[in-house]
Amino acid sequence: MSFTHLDAAGHAHMVDVTSKQPTVRTATARGFVRCSADVIAALRDGTAPKGDVIAVARIAGIQAAKATPSLLPLAHVIGVHRASVELDIVDDGVRIEATVGTADRTGVEMEALTAVSVTALAIVDMIKGIDRAVVIEDVRIVAKSGGRSGDWVRPGETAPESAR
Repeated sequence: MSFTHLDAAGHAHMVDVTSKQPTVRTATARGFVRCSADVIAALRDGTAPKGDVIAVARIAGIQAAKATPSLLPLAHVIGVHRASVELDIVDDGVRIEATVGTADRTGVEMEALTAVSVTALAIVDMIKGIDRAVVIEDVRIVAKSGGRSGDWVRPGETAPESAR
């Protein structure tokens, strides 16, 4: 078995994608922030002590998608041409869905995962004074399109609007 991020000597290196043709690619990730009924009430009525949790979390996620190569040492610097973060407050927490798009030489799965992860972290930061037991759960890629491997939707997931 060979590993794409290791050279012949076993040292980590960035995969060379310079000869690949740019194509349109998207990836969608989802995650969940489980929190108390007190947090849900504060989110729904806009009374969280630190302000508009949802707005701050959405912007944090979009910013994170664009900053992925700064966080992950072997991620390629690519043009993030689209980044959206949707949040849905439900009875036991906040559902997060991030979709990232590019027209570049490599996919945006890591950017979508980073967007969801940082969105979740921003929520935790904004509500930790109300609920110290908050939990980030189930961060995963649910769909991707474009590139050599084509389209994919995680079995058991509903395809995001962008993949329908």
